[in-house]
Amino acid sequence: MNPSLDLILIVIFSLVQLRITIMLVDLARRLPSGWGRRAAWAVIGVFDLTVAVGYSFSFSAVLPHFRVRPDIATVMGAVTLAYLACASVLVAVHWATQTVERRVGPSWNPGRRRALQTAGKVLMAAPFAAIGYGGLVQRTDFQVRQTDIPVEGLPADLDGFEILHLSDIHLSPFLSEAELARVIDACRELHPKLAVVTGDLISSYGDPLEACIRQLARLRSDAGIYGCLGNHEHVAMAEDRAAAAGARAGIHFLRGANAQLRFGAATLNVAGVDYQPVSHRDRYLRGAGRLVQPAAFNLMLSHNPDVFPVAVRQGYNLMLAGHTHGGQVTMEIFEQTLNPARFFTPYVCGLYRSGGAAAYVTPGIGTIGVPARLGVPPEISLLRLRKA
Repeated sequence: MNPSLDLILIVIFSLVQLRITIMLVDLARRLPSGWGRRAAWAVIGVFDLTVAVGYSFSFSAVLPHFRVRPDIATVMGAVTLAYLACASVLVAVHWATQTVERRVGPSWNPGRRRALQTAGKVLMAAPFAAIGYGGLVQRTDFQVRQTDIPVEGLPADLDGFEILHLSDIHLSPFLSEAELARVIDACRELHPKLAVVTGDLISSYGDPLEACIRQLARLRSDAGIYGCLGNHEHVAMAEDRAAAAGARAGIHFLRGANAQLRFGAATLNVAGVDYQPVSHRDRYLRGAGRLVQPAAFNLMLSHNPDVFPVAVRQGYNLMLAGHTHGGQVTMEIFEQTLNPARFFTPYVCGLYRSGGAAAYVTPGIGTIGVPARLGVPPEISLLRLRKA
């Protein structure tokens, strides 16, 4: 995630928790002095400490530094993040309704006052309903999405060429191997020419990487399975392990490397890079230009979609990426799309074009943070190349 967005969220959640703590302290002061009040103070302190620790667990990069079972830490981080998200809405709605009531005064029409209070209660319940639906229903509503990608200068033997694209699997406490097996079973019915995986096989260092590789090895395509690695393999310190396990299973993770595949008279040059962090944006795809084959159709696999403009300048015809989860939550309000991924990339989800080149960013399969999707169902992407 973008560090600036992380900082904004930390500030917002800190202010929200401070407001809730003040409210709890006011309630504690109403208790009779003695052990009851002291117990209340202790509970409030433990509650704030638990929230602080739980929120730190929501950052995958810090998990290896805690002597806590990774699955427990992941669940605790997700629960805390969901609590803070809901609490932020509750505090905002409560403040807004209280502000309106104070400004209109006691003479306001009782019916309108009741309507305002009812609307406030509905808004307060909305985040709980959204997380429930997104976690229990849409999180595992795996869908196959077929997309035609027009590309200028596409060789005739690649016209109609189909690529199966998976990304952001995040096999973890919030996506079981059985659920991933459902995804792979659906993929096996598609019969693509090429299968690619663009990173984030797991979420944290304790997640079942080998189980993810085992399921991905069941994919079937004419040219095999190729891929690149994501930021979560990096923070889990599992890049080498993923590449080695993939090689044993017949999955070719391209780490600053390429492979040339022949289809009739056409050559498809598939290149892949490790995760390109935002902090290195001035060094995006450094050295990847040497992987371009002038006489071939050049495909770049990159977990981070932000590298697309650089890929175009280097001569790649198509880039496939993930990373954004399509925002994971998308809502339409007053004909405007609210999507958190827009805060840190212009390449959120779907097909993008630049000159004669194209990029496709898949919303992926799994989740990170709160284990819920809303408006962005998990996607099995079947991409069909077409002459522009």
